[in-house]
Amino acid sequence: MKKTIAIIGLTSLAGFYAIFSKPNQLKPQTIPTAQHVDSLKEDESESSIVKLYKEIALEGKLKFEAFEMAMKGYQNMSFKNKDIITVIDFSLPSTEKRMAVIDLKNKKMLFHTIVSHGRNSGEKYATSFSNSHGSHQSSLGFYKTSNTYQGGNGYSLVLDGLEKGINDQAKPRAVVVHGADYCSQSIINSTGRLGRSYGCPALPRDLAKPIINTIKDGTMLFIYAENKTYLAQSKVLKAKPTTLIAQKDIAEIQAGQGVMN
Repeated sequence: MKKTIAIIGLTSLAGFYAIFSKPNQLKPQTIPTAQHVDSLKEDESESSIVKLYKEIALEGKLKFEAFEMAMKGYQNMSFKNKDIITVIDFSLPSTEKRMAVIDLKNKKMLFHTIVSHGRNSGEKYATSFSNSHGSHQSSLGFYKTSNTYQGGNGYSLVLDGLEKGINDQAKPRAVVVHGADYCSQSIINSTGRLGRSYGCPALPRDLAKPIINTIKDGTMLFIYAENKTYLAQSKVLKAKPTTLIAQKDIAEIQAGQGVMN
């Protein structure tokens, strides 16, 4: 009899603990890992870029892929002038408008124009890129615009290449934004493509000055192409976004404020 009572008592006690521990087992609360937080930031980044692309009405004017990469780099770096960005899409032929100057603050495109690539980068399309002196090729990636000057090609804008081994020799190579007679619709009409530079993103003469004055002094310029080598080498694009969720918010989440299931 005593053994039977003892067994019943133990069974009841086990049931008691099972009942009150079961809810916690069904709904465990876990503090998100750094990887989880990064995933949240990336998701938020994607949605905000898509929204901005639509608000500026860039469809049919600038490939989403080019804009997306430009914005990811923009989020991962700091620029003196954050309102203006320039995106050059070298996946397009030189006969098409492939430079876009965008006002992020007011959400509108300021300029949309043709632009020349380096003569050794290709004929109608730019397919080869280099950071080397004497290559006469264009360089991909992220740049910061600098000062202006009057040179052999007239009013020009200095570019600082921000990606080591990819475009950081732009300044020593004198790769600058300038106007050129060979960058015009008349050249396209007569030859089937634009004339080419020594690596500079050259503009139509009538647009060079207004564009340079708009993007000078610390704005971001990004040159895009569907180039696997660049994508594999770019540390800017591989960096984690840092501006979408404030560091204090991350700290609060990891401390247990706003615990996720």
